[in-house]
Amino acid sequence: MKQFDVLIVGAGAAGLMCAAVAGGRGRKVLLIDHAKAPGEKIRISGGGRCNFTNVDAGPKNYISRNPHFFKSALSRFTPSDFLSLVERYGIAWHEKTLGQLFCDGSARQIIDMLLEECRAGGVEMRLETAVQDIAKRDGGFAVRTSGGMVAATSVVIATGGKSIPKMGATGFAYEVAAQFGIDLVEQRAGLVPFTLDPDTLAAIAPLAGIGVPAEIRCGKVRFREALLFTHRGLSGPAVLQISSYWRPGEEIAVRLLPDVDLAEKLLEGKRGNPRQSPATLLAVFLPKKLAQFFTEKSGLTGAVGDLPDKALRSLAASIQDWRVKPSGTEGYRTAEVTLGGIDTAALSSKTMEARDVAGLYFIGECVDVTGWLGGYNFQWAWASAHAAGQAV
Repeated sequence: MKQFDVLIVGAGAAGLMCAAVAGGRGRKVLLIDHAKAPGEKIRISGGGRCNFTNVDAGPKNYISRNPHFFKSALSRFTPSDFLSLVERYGIAWHEKTLGQLFCDGSARQIIDMLLEECRAGGVEMRLETAVQDIAKRDGGFAVRTSGGMVAATSVVIATGGKSIPKMGATGFAYEVAAQFGIDLVEQRAGLVPFTLDPDTLAAIAPLAGIGVPAEIRCGKVRFREALLFTHRGLSGPAVLQISSYWRPGEEIAVRLLPDVDLAEKLLEGKRGNPRQSPATLLAVFLPKKLAQFFTEKSGLTGAVGDLPDKALRSLAASIQDWRVKPSGTEGYRTAEVTLGGIDTAALSSKTMEARDVAGLYFIGECVDVTGWLGGYNFQWAWASAHAAGQAV
């Protein structure tokens, strides 16, 4: 068997970063993946421009059973640290809304940067190679792959979660954890569109493709971004964000046009032109089809001048306190991340090593740490990978 210091399984964001860091320390590293190409999720991210981090990334932007676990890794490898690497490679970037950083050009630039870092560290990469068995032995591990046996002192699992299976996502990391007696936190789809019951879906069908500013609340958590009506239900950044906090059976509260006092605007419109219809007045502020939807839902007809102020306030409330009970989500098929995963209680927050299995590490999305939409999950990938890469 060929002997390596470190075997990393998974050539995505976390795996590439970990290999680069470990290789840069002079470790003999083998990086393998069952895919044909490395960094596929990087390639498609951010509309092909890769939202590679967020300048505001901090503990408040992450979900985990242990809300303190991720603090160590995030504090030791920050968005500024990754940005320094990006700039060292001359990759042009820009900041969009809410602290999101994107490449000016292609996400491919981030992949190429990481691959070059791996090459500089002497990392050996084997693609289209599957892991068939991992066995603990004295001094490390014996790993059977589709390309033969490999021995390694340390094994790092960086295979992500279950989201977007058409891109090769599997539950491999969870299978390894189970093999070694490491506890798991229940997994579910996160950052994912909502589906609706047939009656509600039929009612909003004409609205598919319409986007509108919104604030969406579930319990005490709220997000203010865009909402998008689709032919399956509700999507858009605000919906994806709140989906990570929503549980089946719960209701969400939607406030469209959150920066507008819609009740006051409707009353002003009534005084200015009392002969117009409610739908016409509402269409000043909302897309026409959306204005018609809420007007028909309220049952208001005739001229606004003939309607009591109370009716217009009620119409505004139906738009700015719209209650929706999703029937579910679109699941892992379209989910950007997987919530839950490797129980952080089983890992060292400093190194990402399994506490009871020396030499076994878990990094990235497969760990029970999930970030918000907007570059936060990439930052967790970089930070957790850096922590492990410095330790293996």
